[in-house]
Amino acid sequence: MDKIVVTGGGTLNGVIPISGAKNAALPLMISSLLTADPLVLENVPHLADTESLIRILTNHGVGYQVEGKRKGQNGGEGRTIHFTAGEIVDTTAPYELVSKMRASFWVIGPLLARMHEARVSLPGGCAIGTRPVDLFLESLTALGAKLDVEAGYVVATAPGGLKGAGYRFPKVSVGATHVAMMAASLARGQTVLENAAREPEIVDLARCLIAMGARISGAGTSTIVIDGVEALHGARHRVLPDRIETGTYAMAVAMTGGDVLLEGAQPDLLQAALDILVEAGVEIEPTNEGIRVRRNGSGLRPVNVSTAPFPGFPTDLQAQLMALMTRAEGDSRITETIFENRFMHVQELARLGARISLEGQSAIVHGVGHLTGAPVMATDLRASVSLVIAGLVAQGETTVNRVYHLDRGFERLEEKLRNCGARIQRVAA
Repeated sequence: MDKIVVTGGGTLNGVIPISGAKNAALPLMISSLLTADPLVLENVPHLADTESLIRILTNHGVGYQVEGKRKGQNGGEGRTIHFTAGEIVDTTAPYELVSKMRASFWVIGPLLARMHEARVSLPGGCAIGTRPVDLFLESLTALGAKLDVEAGYVVATAPGGLKGAGYRFPKVSVGATHVAMMAASLARGQTVLENAAREPEIVDLARCLIAMGARISGAGTSTIVIDGVEALHGARHRVLPDRIETGTYAMAVAMTGGDVLLEGAQPDLLQAALDILVEAGVEIEPTNEGIRVRRNGSGLRPVNVSTAPFPGFPTDLQAQLMALMTRAEGDSRITETIFENRFMHVQELARLGARISLEGQSAIVHGVGHLTGAPVMATDLRASVSLVIAGLVAQGETTVNRVYHLDRGFERLEEKLRNCGARIQRVAA
């Protein structure tokens, strides 16, 4: 199993191209199941999760074709992939595929909408809490689906098709909002989703579905209205830039110091996180090319943060911020409100010399003068990159094990950091 070795010291300077958003690309790819026509997606990141989802979609009968690089296209440009679900050959999503990635469970919505049946394994994914699928199932039941759980599979049927309805999510869920919106696009009548997620990835999916002929309004607000149509057609859509990757590299620059342009980044996608970096003493400058991040060597100020659904501070940047605050001049409090069990990186950061104490849902990060390199273990996708951020300034060498977590969500991580001066390399086990 590969490892990533980071030698601390030095600043980051240069340009980092921001890839297409994984959390947008996955539901967009799944939406190809809603139509027999080709769906062309631009700027699709090349990640372990997108490759896993391609295997799941092909299992259902989706054909795909990756466009070759155009002349003059730079290495930071994401792939363009054509997906065609001309005929759904199998409505079962098997355990051996779904267990590797939680988002693959989302195929249940389009399969029910188009084929009126689905048999989907209960999901796997990161070990960051229970993350139940009850909201997914409740919203589909509201649309007229009949659901049973048999031997670890959700067996869903909708004889005669789904029917529009009103549904209020008991709590905000990005995944459940994705699934309900896709399912409702082919339901008969109007669906009103209340307390819906407002994340940019929800808006991106809505834009794509509208391009495919769906009738959707309100995406980006807490109430989304979908007027079902008989069929959707093909479309071409560009995946929005990854706000979590943007925030991650911004924190890496904040940690090391330096001056980096995050090319293609959109500040409105993560304003809460950028505001926290400014509060910590980092210079953030939106430009026509993206976001410029600078820190000239001045100390980092401590901050107090609670994670929250969009437009609040993202839970997916909590671990990275914690790594950054290990070097702040004072104590920071980071409160996790979205997932339980998402502080597994604390003990690994402690191996590097961090001083962090836990109080229920909060972590108190006591800034230290320096970190020291050590072998550490990645426990989930975002926790793993927090260890890389810490390793960038740790004295000596930090070895991050289990980097398959990183490969799920960060495209060409070592290359992007190395191009800006980081001493980082992947080592085959």
